[in-house]
Amino acid sequence: MILDIVQYGHPALRAKGRKITKIDEDLADLVDDMLETMVEADGVGLAAQQIGRPLQLCVIDVEDVTDRPSQMWVKGKAVELGEYMPLVLINPEVELLGSPETGTEGCLSFPGISSDITRPERVRVKTQLLDGSELTFEAAGLLARAVQHEFDHLQGVLFIDRMTSEDRKLLEPKIARIRG
Repeated sequence: MILDIVQYGHPALRAKGRKITKIDEDLADLVDDMLETMVEADGVGLAAQQIGRPLQLCVIDVEDVTDRPSQMWVKGKAVELGEYMPLVLINPEVELLGSPETGTEGCLSFPGISSDITRPERVRVKTQLLDGSELTFEAAGLLARAVQHEFDHLQGVLFIDRMTSEDRKLLEPKIARIRG
């Protein structure tokens, strides 16, 4: 089922997600709906906050993005993205690694707005998966950027908070229109 994606100004976007304590059929159904919604919206990631549910849950799928490559390592070995996509992150812990790099980001909760955002080039993630197992992986490229963007959502942080003050000032009229 396609869910409504909330836009900037909705209180859930500023809410820190609650830890998920039970992985059950209801959560699996929510994940399915989030994945369907993300695909329908042409996104590469979607956090529960973006559908009005402040939980420590997000979905990511960068497998088919060819112009912004991604790399993923599990137990120190490079893996094929297709083995892990779409990726469901439940109660993730994220460690930032590597040098800062700047890249363009957009957000489904800010339609029509994008900006250059500087973030570390790599991440190490420890997360629960939908089957209850744990996964620890490292990521670089678009996957690392998407993980950081979605993890920010889980903390109530938005990509506009990461913009330079100059970019934020330039985009403020568009941001104000979204906020209503």
